[in-house]
Amino acid sequence: TEHEGRIIQNRSEDSIIREVEDIRDKVPGFTGVISDLGGPTANMYRLACKSKAIESACRRPSCVYPGICKNLNTDHSSLTQLYRKTRKLPGIKKVLIASGLRYDLAVEDPEYVKELVTHHVGGYLKIAPEHTEQGPLSKMMKPGIGSFDRFKELFEKYSKEANKKQYLIPYFIAAHPGTTDEDMMNLALWLKKNNFRADQVQAFYPSPMATATAMYRSGKNPLSRVTYKSDSVEAVKSPEQRTLHKAFLRYHDPKNWPLLRTTLEKMGRTDLIGKGEHQLIPKGQPYGEKDYKSPRRKNSSSVHQRRTIKKNKAGKILTQHTGLPPRSTH
Repeated sequence: TEHEGRIIQNRSEDSIIREVEDIRDKVPGFTGVISDLGGPTANMYRLACKSKAIESACRRPSCVYPGICKNLNTDHSSLTQLYRKTRKLPGIKKVLIASGLRYDLAVEDPEYVKELVTHHVGGYLKIAPEHTEQGPLSKMMKPGIGSFDRFKELFEKYSKEANKKQYLIPYFIAAHPGTTDEDMMNLALWLKKNNFRADQVQAFYPSPMATATAMYRSGKNPLSRVTYKSDSVEAVKSPEQRTLHKAFLRYHDPKNWPLLRTTLEKMGRTDLIGKGEHQLIPKGQPYGEKDYKSPRRKNSSSVHQRRTIKKNKAGKILTQHTGLPPRSTH
């Protein structure tokens, strides 16, 4: 919205079909797979305000936050038709949708979700809930985690009906303005409950022309009227707090456990330390994992240390950035 505008710009169906044909005919070594038919708004093709008069007068910063506007057309039939025409083109084996999906809009049209899951997912689909807590989500103008849960149900249902093993890759962010330590703790608990383990962590950095950057710099929320009485927005700026927020996202990494234990003790949440199903981290460290600030891998530890760690693999966790359980180490 901030960089590309609130109103979706749509190419004609013929224009898109011609580009697909050009890729097929002109790209050397083309395998027949269109890797991503969409863009930043993968499922908002032809979605627009039902009234041009209302659209021209509207001053809402978003058509989908804090809820989907009643004047927004959420019919995905034009996009479904485009999918079907594209995948029927000669020489086109597969058309994938890789990212950019607004799942809060997708759940409004279950037939679209069925079409997407049945024909246009290459095993994994990336979506971005970003967080589970209302504090940071409201600053991002993102839907609540309930929308993700509903989409996940439909995704799994239609994947099963199509007899396909497919997985969602949810992206989450650390250190976004408006995020507290407790918010990150609750996100970590949600991740553990849903058996998600992230290999990579995305942390917020201020960028030009972003509302979040204004929050980060001013400590105020420009999404609502700003006065001297306005509530302040907490910005995560110190290296220590940023490290902590990233550690909560990677709660399963033994290198982060000492920091998380210390933090949970300060927060009065020692009930989350232990091996129970509803606890976040264990009380002790596995062998060879003592410090959450790990040395650089390249020649930074002694030969003896490397041999010892290689010999004693207990506690090593191999995670996948797919939400899948750890791979077997055998």
